Amino acid sequence: MKALATLAIEKTLLGIGKPVYDTVTNRLYEKYHCYTSDCFKKPEYLKAVLKELYGDSYDEIVNSIQEELKEVTYDKKIEMFLQVLL
Repeated sequence: MKALATLAIEKTLLGIGKPVYDTVTNRLYEKYHCYTSDCFKKPEYLKAVLKELYGDSYDEIVNSIQEELKEVTYDKKIEMFLQVLL
């Protein structure tokens, strides 16, 4: 499930644009010394960075990540991951 969450995050960010992906990943590393793959266990890091960088627009990014994971929301870990992001 970690791999699916990581792919959903990366696909969403890259879908918006490479600069957005680079900005988010750089900020995750600067602030928390983590990568997108670490966000499955620490989704609050991703949420904080997205809110910091994009304000209220972070909802759209989270909704896109949620859409990518819609077929595996039955999994408790994925469900918890998404609940923290929302």
